[in-house]
Amino acid sequence: MIKDNQKIFNRLLVVIDSLMTGFSFVLAYYIKFYVFEDGPGLGVLPVTDYMRLLLFIIPGYILLYYYCSVYTPKRTVRRRNELAGIIQANFIGIAALVIFMYVVLKEIDFSRSVMVLFFFINIVLTSASRVFLRGFLGSMRSHGYNLKHMLLVGYSRAAEEYINRIQENPQWGYVICGILDDHIPAGTMYKGVKVLGSIGNLEYILPENKLDEIGITLSLRDYYKLEELVETCEKSGVHTKFIPDYNSMISTSTYTEDLMGLPVINIRYVPLTNTGNILLKRIVDVVGALCGIIITSPIMLVTALLVRLSSPGPIIFKQERIGLHNRPFNMYKFRSMEVQAPSSEAKAWTVKNDPRVTGIGKFIRKTSIDELPQLFNILKGDMSLVGPRPERPLFVNKFKEQIPRYMIKHQVRPGLTGWAQVNGFRGDTSITKRVDYDIYYIENWTLWFDIKIILKTFFTGFVNKNAY
Repeated sequence: MIKDNQKIFNRLLVVIDSLMTGFSFVLAYYIKFYVFEDGPGLGVLPVTDYMRLLLFIIPGYILLYYYCSVYTPKRTVRRRNELAGIIQANFIGIAALVIFMYVVLKEIDFSRSVMVLFFFINIVLTSASRVFLRGFLGSMRSHGYNLKHMLLVGYSRAAEEYINRIQENPQWGYVICGILDDHIPAGTMYKGVKVLGSIGNLEYILPENKLDEIGITLSLRDYYKLEELVETCEKSGVHTKFIPDYNSMISTSTYTEDLMGLPVINIRYVPLTNTGNILLKRIVDVVGALCGIIITSPIMLVTALLVRLSSPGPIIFKQERIGLHNRPFNMYKFRSMEVQAPSSEAKAWTVKNDPRVTGIGKFIRKTSIDELPQLFNILKGDMSLVGPRPERPLFVNKFKEQIPRYMIKHQVRPGLTGWAQVNGFRGDTSITKRVDYDIYYIENWTLWFDIKIILKTFFTGFVNKNAY
């Protein structure tokens, strides 16, 4: 019944998304030719030519929504992940549409303004429809409708954490009826959820067919019972979940892959190991770096002149840093210090009132202007617009011994700016906290997350009290 309801719900979503996509395109056409202009003029393609495009746009966008995981079950999916999937699908969709029409078919008479308007309107309307639907379903579940009744098998840290999450989010619509466990006495309560008896009682509870789901939350010491429990649950036909009790060892962003029938649990999920995500991020990096170079070229020219006049030495300072897959590369910066021997430069951090920093160097470091040459590192492929900041080999070797998860940051390209930096962890601040923010970014990357960090950099990230 649950699977049937999910199928019906997904079909409803497909219908709603199809309507939103078609309406967004028609609305974009109307705004272009009847709001911004006084109607289609001479030489404008007839409206029927535009409407024919919907025969390809609507099914294409539905497929993209499937690819971007927009149709995953909605009870526990984070809203921002769903919205990120919608934005990603629309970004890929409009890019493919424009390339196919204007480059492949050479159909240059279709209005580019209509395409741009369609891109933004469709994101807004589709996202709004999802927010409304989530709110409606959440309200129903909070009032006791459309609920799923669960039984947890095994009392563990995973069981407690699962109960915490369910009770903190009543809009998910889950009711935990109790826990079965062989080690905890019956009648023991955790936040209103009672231990009903031993795991053996499951054989008597399942035939009553009053449960929607079983959550297996065994403690690590009871994992030998897992195979038998799964077999018992599946015989009853009740949907079964496994909530593993190893959060302290494995990231919450793990995922399972199918290796020719053998399930493999990855310790950490890194979205940027996906080829599509890598390509999308690289396109944004190249376009962003080119735009950044063009926009900041006057600033870079003036800075180059001031650096040259401030003290003898090269304008651009190159320093070895560790990047993607632990590979070293030369990172570019405007020189902000007096020229010194490489051996002495590599041994120390820059500290407050550092005598090595020149007068103009203090200003360009404080305002992050010294980082602008890294736009060329991005074009070369050494860096990305957004990512963990790269560090020198000496400190990488030091930190990887002190901080167990430090080397995870090298699973993605280092960035010009990053999630740690826009949250204030820059310069002489906690390395451990910085790594925590970097790992969060790596595990939760989306295109929208990158855009958010770039916007925060513009408003909060350029001038920083910790940049000496």
